[in-house]
Amino acid sequence: MESVELLKLNLAIEPDLHNFVSFLMESVRCLNGNAFRASLASLELNQRLRAAGACRGQPFPVSVHLQDQRLRVHWSGGEFVVTQVGTVEKSEIEQLLDRLRKSTESLDPDILIQRHESMVRHLQETRERTEQELAELQVKLLSRLAELQVSIHQAETDPLTELPNRRAFDERLDAAFRHTMRQRSAPLSLLLLDLDHFKSINDQFGHQYGDSYLIRMAQILRGVIREDVDCAFRFGGDEFAVMVYADHNTACIKARQVIAQMEGRVSIGISTIDPQTREDVSLENFIHQADSALYEAKHRGRGRAVVGKCKGDTRECAAKCPAKETCV
Repeated sequence: MESVELLKLNLAIEPDLHNFVSFLMESVRCLNGNAFRASLASLELNQRLRAAGACRGQPFPVSVHLQDQRLRVHWSGGEFVVTQVGTVEKSEIEQLLDRLRKSTESLDPDILIQRHESMVRHLQETRERTEQELAELQVKLLSRLAELQVSIHQAETDPLTELPNRRAFDERLDAAFRHTMRQRSAPLSLLLLDLDHFKSINDQFGHQYGDSYLIRMAQILRGVIREDVDCAFRFGGDEFAVMVYADHNTACIKARQVIAQMEGRVSIGISTIDPQTREDVSLENFIHQADSALYEAKHRGRGRAVVGKCKGDTRECAAKCPAKETCV
């Protein structure tokens, strides 16, 4: 025999469960089932339904099915066999369906009001609880983001000078180079700096003095660049770098300022790209150009800045920088 759905109710509140059991027992009687066994079974059924979430002011649909001469109760995630019934004619089942339909349609209006109020209250409580949970999640998320930002800052910062380190340099220079080559609207200059005879300073005055010397260098670099626009880095040891959104003339001016404040004890190599730079110039070319210029500055006697060119030509920053020093 195919399954026949006899009854379907929503057990939102306690009176709904009472009515459901009454309808269930009426079905047992009409189908010639054992009322005593069904009453005992209904006690266990009540416990299972409450444990599953019935009568909590929220939607909890259940249904009663007749299949293989057994009354079965179904709900989300559960099923319960109430009792076995006798053999009945199709007409008797149709009469029972009609009776149950009319009974459910004529439920006490007070129960309907109570159910409505309970469900409205449940929805309000659910909304408030959800809003509270979302607010807590937002606080946790912001806290995690803050922790992540601190971790990233620590991972990308030199602990002595508090300048961004080599890792930050690699990421930021790559982004700046790509942006400049793509937009071709403004120049970008790279200065590589190396403190002259730093090992001798450390050996003569000690590491504490050497640390103070490095910190002084970092402070000077911060002073000659624009905050939140340009950026200075420390690679480690006595090596530094500066990324300036400006042409080679401005880079030369900043280089001479650093050399003057460091009393001529720093060598600097400069490279620049601008809207006229060839499209085939790579980031590696850009860095190598500045590195070669730095080597040339040291070879020429240290304490000076040299501007490198992609063709291999280098020129020293004099009182006035040459008019055309960019990669062409």
